[in-house]
Parts: sequence; C-alpha cells; structure tokens
Amino acid sequence: MSEITYYLLGGIIAVLVLVGISLMRKVTTARLGNLLNAVATVFAVVLVLVYHGIIKSGLHGLIIIFGGMAIGAAIGLVLAYRVKMIQMPEMVALLNGLGGAASALIGAITVFNLSTAYPVFELTTAVLALMVGVVTFVGSMIAAGKLAKIISGKSIIWKNHSLITTCSLVLLIIAIILNIVLPSIITTMLVTVIGIFFSIVFVIRVGGADMPVTISLLNSLSGVAGALAGLALGDIPLIALGSIVGSSGLVLTQIMSKAMNRPLKDILIGISPSQETPTVKAEDVPKEGDSPEDVTDEFLENLLKNAKRVIIVPGYGMALAQAQHLVERLARMLEDRGSEVIFAIHPVAGRMPGHMNILLAEAGVDYDKLYEMDDVNPMFETCDCAIIVGANDVVNPAAREAVGTPIYGMPILNVDYAKHVIICNYDKKPGYSGIDNPMYHKTNGISMLLGDAKDSLSRLINLIK
Repeated sequence: MSEITYYLLGGIIAVLVLVGISLMRKVTTARLGNLLNAVATVFAVVLVLVYHGIIKSGLHGLIIIFGGMAIGAAIGLVLAYRVKMIQMPEMVALLNGLGGAASALIGAITVFNLSTAYPVFELTTAVLALMVGVVTFVGSMIAAGKLAKIISGKSIIWKNHSLITTCSLVLLIIAIILNIVLPSIITTMLVTVIGIFFSIVFVIRVGGADMPVTISLLNSLSGVAGALAGLALGDIPLIALGSIVGSSGLVLTQIMSKAMNRPLKDILIGISPSQETPTVKAEDVPKEGDSPEDVTDEFLENLLKNAKRVIIVPGYGMALAQAQHLVERLARMLEDRGSEVIFAIHPVAGRMPGHMNILLAEAGVDYDKLYEMDDVNPMFETCDCAIIVGANDVVNPAAREAVGTPIYGMPILNVDYAKHVIICNYDKKPGYSGIDNPMYHKTNGISMLLGDAKDSLSRLINLIK
C-alpha cells in the first residue's frame, strides 16, 4: 500500500468518526452513530496492519496480533453484557484508562527504540504520550475505584495537598525535559513514577460531585495521549482520531465546569469548594412553620391527580437507588391520567456526562421528554408539581441567593418556582457543596418523602393507581 493511499484511507476513517459522532447527537440515529464509530475503529486497525506489513509477519506474529485482539474482544463482549447501567460511570472511567495505558506503552516503546539520529520531534511526542498516558491510566483507575466504592468516594485531602500537587507537577515537567535531553530507561522510568504519583495526588481528592468533570477530562486526556502517540509514530489515523476525542472531551469539560460554576483550574489543582468559602448552616436560612415531612397521603393523591404539568428532576440518588424504572412507571401513570410529564436534566447531575440520560433511556423514557436546563427552567413557573428524585446541589436555591457560598452563581434547575415540589431524597443532609438547601425547611409548597427513593416512588405510584 502506498503512503498516499494510506493517508487517504486514514482521512476517510476520520470523517466516518466525525459523522458517527454527529449521528450520536440524536436519539433516533445514536445507535447507528455508535455502530459507525465501531466499524471505523476496526477499519483503522486493519489499515495499520496492512500498511506496516504486520499482516505478512509470519504465523508467529499473526498469532500474537490476532490472539491479543481476540482476548480484548472477548473481554469487551463480557463487559458489554454483564455491566449494568448503574455501573456505567466506572466502566467509562475504566475504558478511558485503558486508552491512556495503550498510548503510554506506545510512547515508552518508541523511546526505547530510538536511535541517536532520531528526530527530536518524535522523541518529544513519545515522552509526552508516555506522560499523558500514565496520568490518564492511573487517574482513571482511581476514578473507577471511587465510583465502584472500592476506595472512598469522598474527597481525600492530605496536609498541604495543593502544594504537593503543584510540586509533583513541577517535578513531572523536569523529568519530561530530562527524558527528552537524556533519553534512557532511567529517565523514562522517572517520568512514569512521577506521573503515577501526580495522577494519584490529582484524582484522590476529587469528590463525587466533581466526578463528571473529572471523567470528561480523563476522556479528553486519553484522546490527547492517542494523538501524541500518533505523532510519535507518524500515524495519521491515530493522530486524527485522538485529536477528535481530545478536542471534543475538552469542550465538554469546559461546558460542565461552567455548569458547576467551578473554574477548571480549581478542579485541576484540587481546590475543594468547601475550602473556598464558608458554608451555610440550617439556621442561616429562613424557616416556615413545621417540617415539610408532615404530608398526608390524601394531599399527595389530590396533588398528583389534579396536576396538569409535572416535571421530574432526577439526580444521583435515583442512580444509587436504581429507581429509574419506578420513575418511568410514575411518569407513565401520570400521563395516562392526562398530565403532561417532562424530565429536567442538569448538565452535571450524576457521576458522569449524560448519566441521567442513560439511566432514563434504559428505563424506556422517550428521549424527547428530556429537557436541558436552559429549556426547562422557564417551564417551572407553570408547573403544578415538580418531583425531585435524589437531586440536591443542582436544585439548591442558595445558588441564586446565598452570596459568598461555594455554589453561589452556579446555574441550577429552578424547581422552587413550581407551584408545589415533592422531594424524594434519602435524608436532609447538604449535598457535596456542604450548603444547606432552603427548601428542606419550608412547608409552603414543599413536601418531603425521606428514605430510599424506591420506597418514596412506590408510595406515590400506589396513591394514583
């Protein structure tokens, strides 16, 4: 195969990936887009095998290549069938990490195989691929461990943590320069070890609410690592595909950090929101009468049966309780009674980008009923009943009112503008931000059903049967 043909086919594969991503923007074509991306990836692998003559490397080489591919495919199929939707965040983190590990291996092997006359550009990109790949792999493994509750999901903060993070980053940069100037096994291992330490320091302090942004960032880094590995190898398809993943992931990361009202640099250097400003305690917010938990079945029944428009707001609590199917059933029953039911989705609800969308899609909710924050917020004022299922910070009115708190200025779902709000949360504790929710202390227009979301939703379903 000629070099021109190789580059031409690589460009076609990159275009196919872009078309696939475009198709995934719509529910009706998302499956086709996903399939197209998978096919494009297979074509890219075949193209590399043919162009570099690996396909003609003899029986021993073919056994190693196709044996490895078969093992990887088998593991992928098992995971695809066994992993539940509730485990999807850690699955995404795991896949990000494997992409980073592959790029790190390419970078390391490229460095070890360099001759003294090898161009500086290839050496530099190989070392950078190694560094970014290691950081992505280790960081993703920690993120997956936190999400799977293998390690604590809470923010783990050491003494002088920010200083340690900064110093480790500086040491990593110095090690990279040394590895470029003096390429050797020792300097390569130095980059690897410091990269591992930096990624541990960076990700270990990330709490649950920052996890969507972190996963999005790690996804972007896996693409960057792939592009750098492609530059080191002079592989056009790898450069193109890695650049697509890296750039799209970075855009999504910026969008999500803005949705959290958290500068991306604060997340990168490990600044916790609870350290930036004081928190608001329950006594600092206005209280109206008795507890909103004092609500009767008769009141809830009349409210739901007479509601013309109902907006359901899912959060991470719904994912923890695996209550998405009950949410879908409640919505269907309300629609059967003549109510208009829609779902309000906050950009950072859950533990990964699109977490709520995936869970509701699994439960069979029509995607056209899922509304983004900017589209749904004007609807709350004409909403007869809003039902919160396991959401906290993303619906906290303190983000609009409590000046000087960590979440002040954060765009939220204006649930409190609804005529009545039913809150189905496990307890009345603040969310990740540590800011008390004023709605928890009101009785006018607020009803609280504390406990497991499944039990609360079952109670509502039984009332309107």
